[in-house]
Amino acid sequence: MMIGDLKSESSGACLLLSVPEDVFAVISRSLSPSDICNLTLCCKSLCDLVDSEKIWLLQCEVLKVLPLSELVQWRVGISSYKALCRFLVEVMKPLVGIWVHQNPELGNVVYVMPGFLSVVGCRIIPQEVGPLGIEEGRVMWSPVFEIICGFDGSTGFFLHGRDREGSCLYPGFVTGIEKSCNVLLLEVVPRGEKKEGSRDVPFWKLDFSDRRKLLDIVTSRVGLHVVEPLSGRLFPCLNDDEAMLLERRTMLLKMHKFGGNWKHKNLEEEQLCYNPLQVDINEMWKNLDDDIDDSSEIKLSNRQSFLNSGDTFGIGLKASYNEMSSYQGWPIMPEERFALYKLPIKNPLDNQLYAGLWGATFGWPPGKCIEDKPDKALYLLMLTYKESQENSDERLLIGTKILEGTHYVDHPNGSAMFVANIKSPSLEPFPFDADGKNFEHSYTGEGIADGYGFRYPGSKPGSLFVISNDLLAFVWQETKDVLTLQRLNLEEILKKGLGSCLPPLRPTKNFTYLERSYINVFTNSSSYSSSSE
Repeated sequence: MMIGDLKSESSGACLLLSVPEDVFAVISRSLSPSDICNLTLCCKSLCDLVDSEKIWLLQCEVLKVLPLSELVQWRVGISSYKALCRFLVEVMKPLVGIWVHQNPELGNVVYVMPGFLSVVGCRIIPQEVGPLGIEEGRVMWSPVFEIICGFDGSTGFFLHGRDREGSCLYPGFVTGIEKSCNVLLLEVVPRGEKKEGSRDVPFWKLDFSDRRKLLDIVTSRVGLHVVEPLSGRLFPCLNDDEAMLLERRTMLLKMHKFGGNWKHKNLEEEQLCYNPLQVDINEMWKNLDDDIDDSSEIKLSNRQSFLNSGDTFGIGLKASYNEMSSYQGWPIMPEERFALYKLPIKNPLDNQLYAGLWGATFGWPPGKCIEDKPDKALYLLMLTYKESQENSDERLLIGTKILEGTHYVDHPNGSAMFVANIKSPSLEPFPFDADGKNFEHSYTGEGIADGYGFRYPGSKPGSLFVISNDLLAFVWQETKDVLTLQRLNLEEILKKGLGSCLPPLRPTKNFTYLERSYINVFTNSSSYSSSSE
């Protein structure tokens, strides 16, 4: 570096150092967290300036993943706003949203949202709309996983599940989160020393039966039974005591560090020599030798190479990005993978007013159910837009079903409940008393109907009526059936305390229920007992 460059760098740093902290804070709003970190590499004298709590609090605000009040509340349990920003950028922002899997056709919708110094995954249970309607009704959910933020911004993973004695937590590792991730994988991860000469075989290359057995073996060894106040408190609700939230987080951090001995430990104590989150390899060998006569040479070779890649093993969560095709907004997913797939949620814009997540049920009028009528099934729909490349007079709004709250599913997840052309006004009148509501727009379209088999439904003409940006109704022209839609904010509903927490399934099934089932496994009275088998 030339002398002139050094002078220029020195004078530039001096100019920044001479700027008042409040002014520099305003400037920092236009910088990314990585930009601010890079400033410390330019000049040592800038380190104190960019490590300011005010600067990193503003960076946390700019991310728009938590309101200011919660950021301040979270700071009590973490070393700095810089450490908090690291967790928000690397963990929370990539994961928050809707994750799905196609099996079963009911029940594999996992909503990932902020907890308390954590990110939590909640399965939305197939259910009926109660007497208070969609927005104010009680939403049934079940815990799937948590990622806890440590004092320094580090991460600890917990899978939720059950064994014969009740609900459990299964501590593990976060093995990587890509910023644009769209696939969430549950895996067994090798730890410790690799055997000499072994080749690397990733978990997903193992035979499906081996992957299932390995996950079952590891979870059965690391599971810890849930005690109060750990049960059902994944996120803060209205009127929750902050001291209780801090106590729960401390308990989780101790469980993650010390395993079953956590009750008698302090977080300041040194880590145990034996990591309680990992399982000895010898146990795995014994449990995987039972089908050796039926195994192919490739299966055995991959299994042996994987088991040679470490001397202990744990469970891990990995979020990665895969190129994926989709049909009408629904990902086309490979089967037999312990994975969830992210559905992109677009915020309503001027040209996409109705995009986003909606709750729906059949019947009119919307809102509260009429006393003499039974409760109705709750549907979750993702509304997306599709531009026609061939016809300039066609712009489609597609209502893709991602959850159906009946006891037996009629059409698979990923089905289009309706498709409307928002460039084609409908002349059909609304067939019922509008209950004093004015319709802003109506569009021609078609709605799902009986067709050729379960996978190939037909469609029949109908109209989409717009009551407001948050209330829609699709009416089938022939039958006059009405599907009423209301925009949903699941995080807001759950944090109001309107949720009803159900026990999870056994751990492997609880992450992704891979067995094809067209019934609601959570309404089966034997589902909880079978989950521990």
